[in-house]
Amino acid sequence: MQLDYGVMRAPARLIFGPGQRKALGRAAASLGSRALICTDTRLANSPLMQELLDDLAAHDVSVEVFDGTEPELPLEGIRDCVDRHREFRPEVIIGIGGGSCMDLAKMVSLLMKYPEPVSQYYGEFKVPGPIVPVIAIPTTAGTGSEVTPVAVIADSDRAVKVGISSPELIPHTAICDPELTLSCPAGLTAISGADAFAHALEAFSAIRRPPAPGMAMERVFVGKNVLSDQYALSAMRLIFANLEKAVKEGSDIEARSAVMLGSTYAGLAFGTAGTCAAHAIQYPVGAQTHTAHGLGIGVLLPYTMEFNVEACESVYAEVARAIGVDAGGTDHEAAHAGIAAVRALFQRIGIPVSLRELDVKDEDLDQIAELSMGAARLVENNPRILDKHSVRSILDKAMSGA
Repeated sequence: MQLDYGVMRAPARLIFGPGQRKALGRAAASLGSRALICTDTRLANSPLMQELLDDLAAHDVSVEVFDGTEPELPLEGIRDCVDRHREFRPEVIIGIGGGSCMDLAKMVSLLMKYPEPVSQYYGEFKVPGPIVPVIAIPTTAGTGSEVTPVAVIADSDRAVKVGISSPELIPHTAICDPELTLSCPAGLTAISGADAFAHALEAFSAIRRPPAPGMAMERVFVGKNVLSDQYALSAMRLIFANLEKAVKEGSDIEARSAVMLGSTYAGLAFGTAGTCAAHAIQYPVGAQTHTAHGLGIGVLLPYTMEFNVEACESVYAEVARAIGVDAGGTDHEAAHAGIAAVRALFQRIGIPVSLRELDVKDEDLDQIAELSMGAARLVENNPRILDKHSVRSILDKAMSGA
């Protein structure tokens, strides 16, 4: 293993453990006296929200709540939140919920400091400087947004979702309380966990670039490196061993804790290494079918692994041995056993085996392949060279379920 290059970016504070949501009041008060909470309607009307509001009040933090977060985070919703709460002049933004709530907090923080148009920030390193401090509190275990430099939004002027990637977007504080995932439904637990596993797998198998001085100041996602590898391997071990139990025995706090820790580790891994083919292809699949991100990722990952294996056989073998699938044999045997094990796990937790089950149409495959190539940073990060023809071959297999 090449050990000469690594990049680590993370929140200033990362607090993990059951019950740690009770640290919010003190954490927020250390950053300011006015807090804006970004969440959704369900959470805004829950006992959890009242508990958090009481804690903030006890620490003399005044609060406004925006409860209009929508799935897939449309740009119009971000502007609505900013317009409603700009005069409040929040000193800290708190994102509570799934990935969209945390990404909303990041985007509102950005637009509270810097002007429109939002499109000027699309891509990497376009955020001009620090944003309003963000506290991220996930209630699902999947996106890793609580620790990543990314916000993904839906812009009606674009065919697929777009990303803003900058170290400035990393939340100041992440509070990861596994108790908040206990009420997460089985189906959402499954697809969120599949997404988290894919984050770790794709970070670990991403292309390894020559360690040019200053690369981390020029690329948000530098590819496979010695620091992201450690988080990625730990994430895959935790998620593979515990996801099925978290899905099927949702009250098991140990399994929930392991999957949430794995998801956070995966976020730390891909936040510097980046992701690859499954994510590049999911964006247009999701746009075409209006299906959840993690669902598309779960369907696609085994097929992208089959495509990539010839370029990263030893890497996939290391993954297989780390998750306990194959302790011996050749790299070839271990790598293919690992792919089969991932496919089997996803099937056991209810992930569909084909894109056809997501209502993808044969006549849309060429367009999906072409749009996938538009995710340049993901395509370039893939361990095997991707072009429109090879993406189409992955799609064909994913449609057949073979």
